[in-house]
Amino acid sequence: MTRKGRRLALIGSSLAVVAVALGLVLFAMRSNVTYFFSPAEIVEKNVAPGTRLRVGGLVKEGSVKKESGQKVVFAVTDTTRDIAVTYVGLLPDLFREGQGVVVEGVLDSHERFSATTVLAKHDETYMPREVADSLKKQGHWQGEAKAGAEAGSAPKK
Repeated sequence: MTRKGRRLALIGSSLAVVAVALGLVLFAMRSNVTYFFSPAEIVEKNVAPGTRLRVGGLVKEGSVKKESGQKVVFAVTDTTRDIAVTYVGLLPDLFREGQGVVVEGVLDSHERFSATTVLAKHDETYMPREVADSLKKQGHWQGEAKAGAEAGSAPKK
């Protein structure tokens, strides 16, 4: 075999090894690619308590309760299921009932979640795609109607 042939064989086998390694990594991570789970998905996928993950949905109306210090208890809902969230710390300025939120932390049970981070939506038109899709499936989505009403209104000065 010539020098050029050996070099091409080495490059080809190296690329094959890298491709197999990448395939194995992607295969192992296939269930962890989700940015967050909805409360209903936690029950459906039977996520084990003690698992660190993100939960996304809407802050349930009337569920926010401020306790001693900076402890806050509220519920995140996808309109099908709710999960109670306990958080100690300062909440984002945009956090309020009825708004989209993603919380990161540890699942205590299918009904309780201990959050270490709370992320609130950043403007009036933002909604995580998975949450919007879930709301559309259930017939609770009002995004297009709201956007259409805003598009038809006169510009603000």
